[in-house]
Amino acid sequence: MGDLDVLENGLPSVRTRTTFAPEGGIEQMVEEMDTTPDGFFRRMMNNIRDFKLMRRRRRRDLERIDSFLEKFTNGPKPADPVDESIATHCWGRTFVVDPSENFHYRWLSVISMALVYNVVMIVGRSVFWELQQLSPITWYCLDYLCDGIYFFDMVIHARTGYLEQGLLVRDSKQLFKNYIHSYQVKLDILSLVPTDLSYLIVDTTCDLHVPCTVIFRLNRLLRFHRLLEFFDRTETRTNFPYAFRIAKLVFYILVIIHWNACLYFAVSYSIGFGTDTWVYNMSTPRFSSLRHQYIYCFYWSTLTLTTIGEMPPPVRDEEYVFVVVDFLIGVLIFATIVGNVGSMITNMNVTRSEFQRRMDGVKQYLEFRKVSKELENRVIKWFDYLWINRQSLDEDDVTSVLPDKLKAEIAIHVHMDTLKRVKVFQDCEPGLLVQLVLKLKLQVFSPGDFICRKGDVGKEMYIVKRGQLHVVGDDGKKVLATLSEGCVFGELSILNISGVKTGNRRTANVRSVGFSDLFCLSKEDLWNVLAEYPEAQKMLIERGKEILIKDGLLDEKDAKIREMEDSNLLARHQKLQTAFDNLQIRFARFFSEYTRTQKQLKQRLYRLEMKSPSEQELAQEFTTVSLRTHDDTTISEFHES
Repeated sequence: MGDLDVLENGLPSVRTRTTFAPEGGIEQMVEEMDTTPDGFFRRMMNNIRDFKLMRRRRRRDLERIDSFLEKFTNGPKPADPVDESIATHCWGRTFVVDPSENFHYRWLSVISMALVYNVVMIVGRSVFWELQQLSPITWYCLDYLCDGIYFFDMVIHARTGYLEQGLLVRDSKQLFKNYIHSYQVKLDILSLVPTDLSYLIVDTTCDLHVPCTVIFRLNRLLRFHRLLEFFDRTETRTNFPYAFRIAKLVFYILVIIHWNACLYFAVSYSIGFGTDTWVYNMSTPRFSSLRHQYIYCFYWSTLTLTTIGEMPPPVRDEEYVFVVVDFLIGVLIFATIVGNVGSMITNMNVTRSEFQRRMDGVKQYLEFRKVSKELENRVIKWFDYLWINRQSLDEDDVTSVLPDKLKAEIAIHVHMDTLKRVKVFQDCEPGLLVQLVLKLKLQVFSPGDFICRKGDVGKEMYIVKRGQLHVVGDDGKKVLATLSEGCVFGELSILNISGVKTGNRRTANVRSVGFSDLFCLSKEDLWNVLAEYPEAQKMLIERGKEILIKDGLLDEKDAKIREMEDSNLLARHQKLQTAFDNLQIRFARFFSEYTRTQKQLKQRLYRLEMKSPSEQELAQEFTTVSLRTHDDTTISEFHES
């Protein structure tokens, strides 16, 4: 009956539960089907856990990566049974948060919502007493809920991993030490100082009293750095970074206007409502409602900070000071914001501007060379097709900032379906295909363009990515066949197989019907890669021969003769290469010996200069004789070699 306790997918059944023993071993504990509330709760939690595990495994099965692509991927594979406690986070003693995972980003969104609530409501409730008096119990519940989120944020922050020498630190002591020594821990502690204890001393009623006691919670705004971190993460994750930046600026503008509106209402309260034309007037019933209070103050703040529109002029000195400060803040802040918005809008169109600049350069060149109008229109249509389909003029330039490994993985994911359709390259070793996929170049052909003509020497192979091609006769009108997405042609002509009856030349005319996107692999790139993979080179040639024999396009006798000639030439080439390498080594040895001898002679001449004239003559004669003898010996050895 033990096997019946395991489900078909390998998960433990509801009646069994796997627990880790304190010593690290695994024990199977069978839960009794008792009717106590504790037993019912345990069974319910096991059911939930098993259901989650089953869904997770099914999701991995559905998202299983293609087997053809799986062997080329350098990163972690989704199909692998990765322990989520290691990949993202785990609960218990080893609770660690990976800042690059989704859990950390989602938690940042939670703490950001709590911070936005405090940014807006603490200032608003401390000034507009009617807002505070609407539902004090609700406000207190929300306040302490945010405090609880702040507390858990400190725990998560202290358990957030960081990179050290390229590795994620997971040791809890090091993580806590790193958090304690950061500047953020001071802000986090200050933001949780229980200033609410002042409620026990000061009256919490806010009837016609500004500011309300909620003002003591202003220290909660010190957690603002988490909101900035959330903005940074969102900007890197989103597919619409410019739109998000504009939304972020709008948020900053609204917060500044909101705070200034609250400050205007507080100044009006301190001076006295309705005492002059500048302050807020609450004498009329229509102006006494909470909705009108906030709308008017927000309207006044918007006009003042943006310096547009006319408002009642200040009367008192303190009113003048407040308005001047508002004007200065408005000029500085909004000038910066407007400048950022302008630069963002300009950057949003930088791709289009660069594309238009290149197209204008080509048009000027065509006009300078007096190219026909028909050809110029074809060039313009080609550019329009590229822009409509969001294709880059130079894909290598776009990915040039990435390392080679990432470029290879991106190329493999982009060209996976393309590689799978080429029969010659199937079952090749991963390293070869990684190198080949980086050599694929995208070419766009206009309607009526000939990709290749009959009799041309085959220097490239083509893979149809998008569009349709016609194989036409010699007259260019009769359609013999149609090539659509996924078709491959020209792959055998770039292998340089000996004995091919067509002589590695094109056997048909291929013309583009409309706009066609083709991936091209040149013969030069292929053989540069195959030079590093001799075994794969032999395998590809043999596979190409099998295809040619099957199609009746290979002369086997001629192929064998040419193979023998090629092997002889290759052997002679290798011998010459070996002899040349040996000659270079011996020449380098002679040159180093010559350099050493020259150095010794210079040292001897220097010592001679320091001696008497008679000794110098004898030593000079001896040096000349020894030098001639050494040179003759060196030259004779060089000739012998």
